[in-house]
Amino acid sequence: MRISSSGWLNGMIGVALFSGSMPATRAAVTGFAPLFLTGARATIAATLAGATLLTLRQRRPARADMLPLAIIAMGAIIGFPLLTAIALQHITAARSLVFVGLLPLSTAIFGVLRGGERPHPAFWLFALTGASAVAGFALGKGADGSATGDGLMVAAVVLCGLAYAEGGVLSRRLGGWQVISWALVLCAPLGLALAVATWPATLATVPVQAWAGLIYVSIFTMLLGFIFWYRGLALGGIAKVAQLQLLQPFMGLGLSAFFLRETVAPSMLAVTVAVVLCVGGARRYA
Repeated sequence: MRISSSGWLNGMIGVALFSGSMPATRAAVTGFAPLFLTGARATIAATLAGATLLTLRQRRPARADMLPLAIIAMGAIIGFPLLTAIALQHITAARSLVFVGLLPLSTAIFGVLRGGERPHPAFWLFALTGASAVAGFALGKGADGSATGDGLMVAAVVLCGLAYAEGGVLSRRLGGWQVISWALVLCAPLGLALAVATWPATLATVPVQAWAGLIYVSIFTMLLGFIFWYRGLALGGIAKVAQLQLLQPFMGLGLSAFFLRETVAPSMLAVTVAVVLCVGGARRYA
């Protein structure tokens, strides 16, 4: 029970940090190109992660860990940030956040395929209901949609779900912060190459909100959020703790409304209540 509760607590902290990711990315792409943003955030986070690994003298991962680390790097560090950054040039941060609500279902499926988990059949009922509530909310905001933006968000969700499941499994052996740190270090050369190749012609005209967005996604999303998130998945179970991300869109919607002045529909409250109930049900039957 103590391990499960710790998993939920760590997972909730991770979700809270992740909830600012879409609004921060939306702010960052007002001054930076998606490719540069992806490379820069990975490079900044990798620098901090590498320094921490060296300072604490962590042993290198085994050869068998390299493939899972590569999957994490390509899915969570490069794939998801790049696809969402491009998507946010076509859709609002508020709309992108509702797609993030599909992440728990994606992660749970990969938790079964990659982590060997076998949730109770009732779990899938709550997981599907929660995902349907989020998807229905997205369709209700169809006027803000874009086929390109929506398609990119779906692809991002699939890649990220796989990366989350791989990270949750690997964290049982290496530890949550070590997994994301080694994945960042592994991805550092590609991130640096992307940043250098797409360096802005001038930084003088980059708005303050873009700098703030870059700092947030580099430190709080790319590093700190994953430290808590992977620990939560490892301790509490991938499929079960992943359902906490059903709450992330609604946390993010509030942030989008407050910081970006984006409109949030009144129906958000009703959907949020339904999602909270689904999270509770999924936790009971996972």
